[in-house]
Amino acid sequence: MSLNRIVILICTALLCGACSIQPWVKPYERENLADPIMAFEGHGVSTKYVNHVYEAREAGRGAEGSAGGGCGCN
Repeated sequence: MSLNRIVILICTALLCGACSIQPWVKPYERENLADPIMAFEGHGVSTKYVNHVYEAREAGRGAEGSAGGGCGCN
């Protein structure tokens, strides 16, 4: 066999073998990754409120993709 075929055969074997690798994080361990210390923002409630106000003010221009505009009461 030529060198190209051997390389292609080895790469194919490695790629097929990669599908059998078990995930490192088990489903019952995912709660550890959802720890609040892992969040990007420090205060989730205040960030949600600021995003709500931003969407209400900028929705007329389509800032976050939400429809409508105005005070954001609904």
